[in-house]
Amino acid sequence: MNLIIATIKPFKLDEVREALTALGVGGMMVAEIKGFGAQSGHTEIYRGAEYAVNFVPKVKIELVVASSMTDQIVETIQSTARTDKIGDGKIFVLDVQQAVRVRTGETGEDAL
Repeated sequence: MNLIIATIKPFKLDEVREALTALGVGGMMVAEIKGFGAQSGHTEIYRGAEYAVNFVPKVKIELVVASSMTDQIVETIQSTARTDKIGDGKIFVLDVQQAVRVRTGETGEDAL
């Protein structure tokens, strides 16, 4: 099993969710986050005053999937979330040692 963590632009979330649902992904966790990378923030003018925006809003998606589906899911996230502009995001893949469904006690891939 693998944990896939993807950070994407917020307006791409629905499109990515629909693409993953079409692949058979049964669930995911989503959180609104702020961060910076190559963009490293920017300046904006509000009511005539200039101020720095050091963190850019992003959405973090986390999902645990069977190892056999990992490459396909990563490719789907990448192609769906891509805008070809700076700040499209990142995808990380980590190994998962164990998963347990709290309600039933199922373990491993059965818990997914």
